[in-house]
Amino acid sequence: MSSILFYEKPGCGGNALQKKVLEAAGAQLQVKNLLTEPWTAASLQPFLTGKPVAEWFNMAAPRIRNGDVQPDHLDEVQALALLLAEPLLIRRPLIRYGDFCSIGFDWPGLAAALELDAGTETTVAALEGCIHHPAGSCRHPQEAEA
Repeated sequence: MSSILFYEKPGCGGNALQKKVLEAAGAQLQVKNLLTEPWTAASLQPFLTGKPVAEWFNMAAPRIRNGDVQPDHLDEVQALALLLAEPLLIRRPLIRYGDFCSIGFDWPGLAAALELDAGTETTVAALEGCIHHPAGSCRHPQEAEA
């Protein structure tokens, strides 16, 4: 199995669980920091293509939770500019495996690309979102240390 490029927010419990699932399936991961990656429109676009704008966003990000950013009210140009300026707003993880790219943990899509059994819908739902703050917000790593 080829290496999977996995962009995470360091310290994210959800991303840690997702990595364990992939490693248990035999995947080799190349893990990168989503927040420090020098994103450009061209490098981020493959992860976004084919998804509605609202699905590009980490709904647990503080600016979304407090209403500063409303993904449903953004067009693609506005949304992309925000994501490039504030990577904490990007839904995670970002995953690339060959030609397969996903934003968020698209386990059925990735399992198909890896030729694995995707499992049950309940299992898949448990792998998406913030496990530490399901009703709260996702903090920047420096905020979590405070």
